[in-house]
Parts: sequence; C-alpha cells; structure tokens
Amino acid sequence: MSFLIESFMAITWQQLVMFGVGILLMYLAIAKNYEPALLLPMGFGAILVNLPFSGVLNQNIEGIGEVQGVIQWLYEIGIEASEAMPILLFIGIGAMIDFGPLLSNPKMFLFGAAAQFGIFFVIVLGVVFGFDLKDAASIGIIGAADGPTSILVSQVLKSNYVGPIAVAAYSYMALVPIIQPLAIKAVTTEKERKIRMTYNPAGVTKFLRIAFPVIVTLVAGFIAPTSIAIVGFLMFGNLLRECGVLNSLSESAQNMLSNLITLLLGITISFSMKAEVFVNWETILIMGLGLIAFIFDTVAGVFFAKFLNLFSKEKINPMVGAAGISAFPMSSRVIQKLGQEADRQNFLLMHATGANVSGQIASVLAGGMILNLLPTMLG
Repeated sequence: MSFLIESFMAITWQQLVMFGVGILLMYLAIAKNYEPALLLPMGFGAILVNLPFSGVLNQNIEGIGEVQGVIQWLYEIGIEASEAMPILLFIGIGAMIDFGPLLSNPKMFLFGAAAQFGIFFVIVLGVVFGFDLKDAASIGIIGAADGPTSILVSQVLKSNYVGPIAVAAYSYMALVPIIQPLAIKAVTTEKERKIRMTYNPAGVTKFLRIAFPVIVTLVAGFIAPTSIAIVGFLMFGNLLRECGVLNSLSESAQNMLSNLITLLLGITISFSMKAEVFVNWETILIMGLGLIAFIFDTVAGVFFAKFLNLFSKEKINPMVGAAGISAFPMSSRVIQKLGQEADRQNFLLMHATGANVSGQIASVLAGGMILNLLPTMLG
C-alpha cells in the first residue's frame, strides 16, 4: 500500500499531460483510423514510459541493482546506436511502391523536388526562432512527410527533440486528408482544379523497372553518400518487387517486415516522449513549424505546376504538384478525390501517383543531403 501511495505521489502534471497525449494518439488511431499501425503503439508507449518507476525504462532497484527496461533497450540498440529500425522499414516501403506511373511520365520527378521546399524554408525559420542548426534541420525534415526519414535524421544529428519531431511527422502524415485539401483549395481556383489530364502510359519495360532502383542508388551515392542507407534500402525493397524471382520475399517485406518494424518503431520511439523532455514550449513550437513545413511543401508543389503551365501547351492540373510530398499513397488519393469533386470525369490518380512516388525518393534524398551538408556548415 505504501508503494502505491508513493507512486501516486510521484506523478507530476507533466506526466498527466503525457497520459492525455497517449490517449489522444490512440483515439486518432482507433476512432479515426489515422496511421493506426504507428500512432497506437506510440500512444500506448507514451503512457508506459511516463508511469512512475516504470519498468520499461532502466532503473536501479535496491538489493538487485540496475534493471534494464525493454523500451529503453530497444531504443538504444534499434535507434540510438544503429538507426536500424527506421532504415529497415524502408525495405518494406520500397517493396510497396510501383514506380511505373513515374517512369511512364518522368516529368513528375520535378514535382517531387519542388515539394521539398518547405523543409529548407523551415530550417531557416527554425534558426530564426532560436533553435540551433542541427535541431532546426531535424524539425525541417518533418516537411518530408516521411516518418522514418524524420526519425533517422533527427537521431543521426543528435537532436534534443526526437520525440516531438516523430509525433509531429506521423501526426501530419495521418492528417494528410485534412491538411492538404485546405492548403490546396487556398491557392487554386475551381477552374484550375477542373483541369483534365490525359494519361498515355509509355511502355515501361521490365528491364527499366529493374534498372531504375539500381540507377537511383548509384546516383544518390554520388550526390548524397550519407543518404545511401535509406535510399539503398528503399531501392532494394523495390528491386525485390520488380525482379520477379523473389515474390515471396517481396510480399514478406510488404507485410510481415513492415508491420513488425512499424509496431516496434512506434512503441520504441515513445522512449523519447518522457514528460520531462516532451512537455515544454519547444514541443508546441516544433508542432507549429512542422505544420508550416508540411503546408509549404504542398503549396510549393502547386505553384511549381502553375509555373510549368506558363510554358506548356498541355496544362497540368496544379493539384498534381501537391502530391510531390512523400505521404504515399495518401496524397495521391487526396488529389484524385479533389479532382472528382471539381469534375466527376476528372481522373488524376495516375498522374498524382507518379508525383507521389517521386516525392518518396526526393524526401529521402533531402534527408541525405541535410546529413551531408550539415557537418560542413557546422564547421
């Protein structure tokens, strides 16, 4: 009974806030079906790590000595020491992606690049708001709309805000169907949203599908060598999909591997959601900056499409540019839905999918470029 009283007395208001955050994340996962594979374990983990004297964290027990907590152990070996969990997840992501729509319309590569603008804008903004460069860069990468890349970059850079960055990245990914329509409608007219695009897929040969992940890996290795871990594993997963001789491994990567790593990653990242480091004004500011990065990525993609339309005979629906973020496949589905709302005969899914998978490549390259350039900038 005395220990029970001691536990209740040890609870701080910050821990109560984190219980609320955990419950909110679980609510979004269960009731709203927002990224449930990740938000559910993150939410439950946030409760686990904030319980007084929690056994999931390392602690010294009188008469026994130091006892290793399972979540802290997973964090130390799977994220802090090797970044293995977020990197391994890219194998599964790569196995899920069909680059066919992109290869049949290479112009969509441009939208993947344009829609990373918010990352670099928020890095500058973060420095203005007083974050040091490594933390500002880690916050900016939230705009990649790619949770594993956000976790990896913030961890490699030894950011002080890994937890808030992970929560922001995955929360905004989950909220793509809400955030993107608002941002897109704010910068487009109904006439622009009604623009129809014809889809005439050029022949994408099996050889091209197999060669593509190899070529991307080689190019990334020269442009941003630090990105090779994430780009290489992403492309290796895609090679499993396209080679045609490892179908069972491709299916395992898409299902068992992805699900297991996502589950473990979600509950493990909760280690960085301890109340004493999570509940502060910086977390609120990070959530705000992350939202700005996300919105500016979307808007930049739209405006780049409008810019191309100044020189193109066949007009591009500006909404397709917004799909250049990395939130695959949610963003492309959002664009298709908005196109159908404007014109029931408007089918934009394949164009948006091409831009969307381009954004997946661009986001990991952007993360790699930040990891490459930042040590030089820090001198």
